[in-house]
Parts: sequence; structure tokens; C-alpha cells
Amino acid sequence: MMNFKVLAMLSLIALAACQPRTAPQLGPDGQPLPVAYRIDQEEAEAIPTRVLQQINMLRGNIGQTPLTLNPQLSAAALAHSRDMAAQNRAWHWGSDGSSPLDRVRRQGYTGHLIGENISETYENDIQTLNAWMSTRDTRDVIMDPQATALGFAWYQEPSGKLWWTLLTGS
Repeated sequence: MMNFKVLAMLSLIALAACQPRTAPQLGPDGQPLPVAYRIDQEEAEAIPTRVLQQINMLRGNIGQTPLTLNPQLSAAALAHSRDMAAQNRAWHWGSDGSSPLDRVRRQGYTGHLIGENISETYENDIQTLNAWMSTRDTRDVIMDPQATALGFAWYQEPSGKLWWTLLTGS
């Protein structure tokens, strides 16, 4: 009797393991809907270095000098990411009418601002960087031969939506 119960229980466990996993939800185009990328503390610490390494690898592939993270540019990027979230739109103008140049100057950056890339997405940092690299205007900001400094930051809403900002300067 005991062997039968054990055998029945093991059979149920084996059958449960064979259950199909829940399939991802598909959008109208038949592709899986995006799942919000959540940034925890460990990821938050790793992202700036990871993005810098990826950018420097891309720049190195074409003989460009590497960039270094700049705290003033990163502070301006963070302020703008938060401001875009508050405005609920990705654009280059602050809610106070400020331009990217105004924002970097406010943070004490005295170098030459080269450009700003922004994104509103649920994608992670590397997917966002890939999207920027696939468009000429945003790729040019990253790959500009005069660039020496990088500012990079984001703001994540409770819904998971991410607002990314990248600044380059020299």
C-alpha cells in the first residue's frame, strides 16, 4: 500500500514537470510583448561601467579614443531622465525650457557638449545602446571622434518604464 502511494506521488511530480510552461504573451504582430526590465541595486551599480565598456569597444573597433565617465555629464543625464518622466515624453527640452547645453552647464561641466541621446523604453541598457547605434544621428553622438567624456543615467518609473539619457562631451 505504501509503495503504491509513493509511486503515485512520484508519477504526479513527473507529470507536473511535463506541463507546458506559460507561453509569452504575443502582440498583434505575433511577436512576444516586451517584459519590463527591472533595475535592482546590483544592476544600477553595474550599468554605467557596462555601457562605458560597450561604447569603448565600439569606438575601439574604428580606431576612436575611449571615453571616460564624467560625473557632471552623468548628473545632467539623471536630471533630464527624471524630467522626461515627469513630462511623460522623450524629448531634448527640459520642463523649464532648458536645452542639453543649459543642463550640463548647471552641473558645472565646462567642456564642449557634443550631443545627447534619449530613450523612453522598457528595454535594458544594452538594448537601448543597440537601438542608438542603429540610427545614424544617435550613433554619431556616441562615435564622434572629438568625444572624450560620457554621461549616462536613467530613471525607472514604478511601472518599469525607463527613461535613458546619454551625453557626450570633450
